[in-house]
Amino acid sequence: MFFTILAFLVALGILITFHELGHYWAARACGIKVLTFSVGFGKPILKRVDKHGTIWALAAIPLGGFVKMLDDPTPDMTPEQKKQAFSCQPVSRRFIVVAAGPMFNLILAAFLYAGLNLAGTTEPAPILQQPVANTPAALAGIQVNDRIVSIDGKSVQGWQDVRWSLLQKSPEGGQVVLAIERATGQIERVITLPPMADPGDQDILISYGLGLQMGKPSIGSVTSNGAAEKAGLRAGDVIQTVGNQSNPSVTTFIDYIKTRPDQSVPISVLRAGQLTNLTVVPASQLNDEGQAIGRIGVVLSSDIPTVTIKHGIFESLWLGVTRTIDTSWFSVKMMGRMITGDVSLKNISGPVTIADYAGQTARIGFASYIAFLALVSISIGILNLLPIPMLDGGHLMFYIVEMIRGKPAPEAWLMTSQRVGVALLGGLMTLAIFNDLTRLFS
Repeated sequence: MFFTILAFLVALGILITFHELGHYWAARACGIKVLTFSVGFGKPILKRVDKHGTIWALAAIPLGGFVKMLDDPTPDMTPEQKKQAFSCQPVSRRFIVVAAGPMFNLILAAFLYAGLNLAGTTEPAPILQQPVANTPAALAGIQVNDRIVSIDGKSVQGWQDVRWSLLQKSPEGGQVVLAIERATGQIERVITLPPMADPGDQDILISYGLGLQMGKPSIGSVTSNGAAEKAGLRAGDVIQTVGNQSNPSVTTFIDYIKTRPDQSVPISVLRAGQLTNLTVVPASQLNDEGQAIGRIGVVLSSDIPTVTIKHGIFESLWLGVTRTIDTSWFSVKMMGRMITGDVSLKNISGPVTIADYAGQTARIGFASYIAFLALVSISIGILNLLPIPMLDGGHLMFYIVEMIRGKPAPEAWLMTSQRVGVALLGGLMTLAIFNDLTRLFS
């Protein structure tokens, strides 16, 4: 729990602080006086004043940061000082300062993706398991060990390429052409994907029948005095059969053991090139629902074929930019489909889910955590650009109105819109937290 909270706070601190840096640098470039730049909220722990008179502070609550500018001039200011007030700037400069925050989040995401492409990542090869009957993949003739080499003519190298390409197709659905590599050569298969509405907890690719082929399960480690040790299982054993199941996957093996507490289960393993037959009796334990399940006390691993994907500096930058644009557009489309009712509002996530993903990706590895930061940075950028009063996008909306009218919007419009904005944001936050709690306790 502590690790998850720490990963969440670090992510939130980095992303929101970078957002505020966008406002700061744009304000300085437009000649606006910045009074305070704070990393965190509350009472400052450390602070200093730079040569421009800006207070730089590190505050006690590490949940982001803020930039305080000189909003309105005071009567005792000189004409030169009054020019540094935010309210005295032409609407074009105010627009730039407000837009810079979310734009910096998008720029950060592009650089994070570019960094991952440049450093290189190792991920599972896009080799498929046998699709479940009547899924789109099964109906299209996909077979076990098929390797995807391209989607709609676009080359894919790793499993994440496949996931991202198909995820972009999922909101509207439709036909997708997969180039498949088999032992007999390369062929094409056309899959008809249904539009995504409410995937729930299920992986959207699994619902299509496109699951990653897992290697045979092997024993990573054995718990002392556990059922596996008593049966003679050893680290490094590769599972060949369990009960009447031949060549089981990790999931199949776990499910078979869980459903047979206190029962004798025959297992055959490959050990040092020799087939060894054993019998294990899973110990009975109660799960969270009070049901008895079998446990044998092992940590399983699986030998999955992997590929290492790495690009040059210019290609990495280009791929980082295009990935950010594609993800941003995908987010906007999903929001639009939620408004029209084509996608369930259950897909809206709040701080609990984000914190959970922060902890999970940080445990997986540095590259996964960086990819998570990039995704959340895009989400923050897009969210802040929405034309909702109280958000950056709401201010930008009124600046556009001011540009069209040639004068600021009436004060009554601003007051009414702020009340509407507070209601909308409150409703969205309530819905997000409700979804978080539903996922947590379901």
